[in-house]
Amino acid sequence: MPAQFVIIDRDTPMLLPPDLRDWVNEDDLVHFVIEAVERLPLEVFTVNHRGSGHAQKSPHMMLALLIYCYSNGIFSSRKIERATYRDISVRYLTADTHPDHDTICKFRRENLSAISAAFVDILQLAREMGLLKMGKVSTDGTHIKASAAMAKNVNYKRANELKETLQLDIEALLKEAESADQADLDEQKLPAQIAHREKLVSKMDEAIEGLKKRAQAQQHADQSAYEKKRANGTQGGRRDRTGK
Repeated sequence: MPAQFVIIDRDTPMLLPPDLRDWVNEDDLVHFVIEAVERLPLEVFTVNHRGSGHAQKSPHMMLALLIYCYSNGIFSSRKIERATYRDISVRYLTADTHPDHDTICKFRRENLSAISAAFVDILQLAREMGLLKMGKVSTDGTHIKASAAMAKNVNYKRANELKETLQLDIEALLKEAESADQADLDEQKLPAQIAHREKLVSKMDEAIEGLKKRAQAQQHADQSAYEKKRANGTQGGRRDRTGK
């Protein structure tokens, strides 16, 4: 009996649930990040009070976007921008808006100290609520490790030590984000000449044809080398038999 496969139909329109929240699990970290960030003051963040004719991105949303992505190991501004399209949780966080990588990078650079302080506050809040990790970031820092029993029950001195450690960790994390932007070549972005599907298919056909030609040329070269080697071996054998 031949194997049966599920039909993959990408041409028929695919409908998403009417509410994007239906796609986000209730236990997703994004809910904690949004709620925590919404409780932080906005005054410390740089905004254009004179206006520029266009509505600005909410500092709360931008901060939540960075904290959520950094917590999940996404540091490059380009990759964060891409996540606003590809990652359902990020798309929910941004309410289906898509700040570009320049906006993301500019917000981080202009609000470095405020972001660092807010991140530490949120990590402390997470630890207070019993969360030992926020994504890939430890709420107890990478240098000081507290047991689960101590996570919510630390003395004043211990709390200050943890805060200092978290501050150092966040500073290192933000430096990693800056380095990612400096070195970012956007490896996943298609070149403009193949960005459209028709051009992509055409270029792919050309590439496959080129690969075939190179494979055929290599096969021909290998065959020629084999025949030459065989011919030399045959002549050598004849010389041995004739002594010439």
